[in-house]
Amino acid sequence: MESYGFISILPPLIAVILAIRTKNVISALFWAGLFGALALNGWNPVFALQNFIKDFIFVQASDAYNSNLLVMMIFIGGFVGVLTHSGGAPVFANKIASYINTRTKAQLLVWFGGIIIFFSDSGNPLILGPSFQPVTDKLRISREKLAWLLDSTSSPVCILIPFIGWGVYILGLMQKEFEAASITMDTLTAFMHVLPFQFYAIGALFLIPVIAFTGYEFSAMYKAEKRTIETGQPFWPEAKPVRLSVDINEVHKGATLSMMVVPLIVLFVCIFGLFIYHGFPFKRLPGGILRATLCFSYFTAAISCMLLTIKNKVKTPSECFKMYMDGAKEVVLILMILVLAWSLGSVCKALGTANFIVGLAKGTVPGWAVPALLFITGAGISFATGSSWGTFAILMPLAVPMSVALGAPLFATIGSVLSGGLFGDHCSPISDTTVLSSMGAACDHLDHVKTQLPYAMTVGLASIICYMIAGFIDSPMLVVLLMALVLTFGVLFSKKWGEKLSNKIELQ
Repeated sequence: MESYGFISILPPLIAVILAIRTKNVISALFWAGLFGALALNGWNPVFALQNFIKDFIFVQASDAYNSNLLVMMIFIGGFVGVLTHSGGAPVFANKIASYINTRTKAQLLVWFGGIIIFFSDSGNPLILGPSFQPVTDKLRISREKLAWLLDSTSSPVCILIPFIGWGVYILGLMQKEFEAASITMDTLTAFMHVLPFQFYAIGALFLIPVIAFTGYEFSAMYKAEKRTIETGQPFWPEAKPVRLSVDINEVHKGATLSMMVVPLIVLFVCIFGLFIYHGFPFKRLPGGILRATLCFSYFTAAISCMLLTIKNKVKTPSECFKMYMDGAKEVVLILMILVLAWSLGSVCKALGTANFIVGLAKGTVPGWAVPALLFITGAGISFATGSSWGTFAILMPLAVPMSVALGAPLFATIGSVLSGGLFGDHCSPISDTTVLSSMGAACDHLDHVKTQLPYAMTVGLASIICYMIAGFIDSPMLVVLLMALVLTFGVLFSKKWGEKLSNKIELQ
């Protein structure tokens, strides 16, 4: 592959800078991708635009996995549209708020829901977000906080489960490298040994109850939460949420709690019923079956909601159909963002962005430093490309041989690759899971990124320290140190750049 050197890292930098300056993610991704295409096509603007569309946008949109995800997003959008505008959501919010009557309880409820929905990093925010957005609005939790809760329980949960898409993909990468390095250990056994060394995923999940129980907030999240607590405004006046919100005050005559609860029950019964039918949890589910099951379940749940809405005379059949179609239309911008983000990632691959970053990080390093170095390198690659899976594929072939050759601890080294990729993905504004979390929370995407970044950096810093120690002490008990560091940093940073906010809200 031809090396483009420093030019290779300019497209992701342009994307981030333009997104922040213009607050328009779509245009930022397009111009960044086009710049990369210019470099690939000898700076000829005509060929660059033509090839960017033909070789990157078209290819990414038609890729089997990507196209499946895009179709699934349309089904999800229709479900979300029906669920949020049928009239059941405000009734659900008012009802649940009588039991979940504090900000702490609401945050823990979303956190617990995210852990339960472990089967899909995209399904997680798009199921929980519309369901709990009316509840969090009523309890004066900012949309930025909701988006962070969704984002921190999507990929961080999925990466810890060996029998879903994430785990199957990681096991496949490990198997290939284990065979090349003549490591005889079963990859599933190895995966279980790696689990305690996935410091970032564990730390991200741990930080949520810490914040929820203590009430300490800091940096941009502190400002967002203070705004919502004091004014009741879930987002800034100039914010541009990526989907329409549920109005908690819009209670339709005839609307009932069942219009919200029954579709969710139908959704989960269909999902887990079909999963079990296909062999879950004893068999690994192929990606195609997983996504087809989710599409069927979302559609069936939407139908059940429409039938209840018609039965209770809240909406007519034609109005129900319109709700579904409007919901599907709302995801169009998200689909555009996803395709352009994938295209930018593909452009970066063609430019050799990841190889350039890896090259900068290469050198003679002691074995104990390998996990920390790979974590930082993985974070850089994943942030620049918006792809944790791509980062795993790039670094796993380096991680296992480096561990063997330099005497670095194998499980900590593999864990650092997974955590580094996840950390960078979590911070990146061009990551698909970050975008979907903004959609689920009906939050301004860039506001989500700005508020999430300090919390992600807190866990990332704690993870680096633990990986440096893991180079000397190969012990799963380091996860205890990780949690202690996350708790300590969270309190220290909140005292310096924020303060404790009240978790008790007087409901009207």
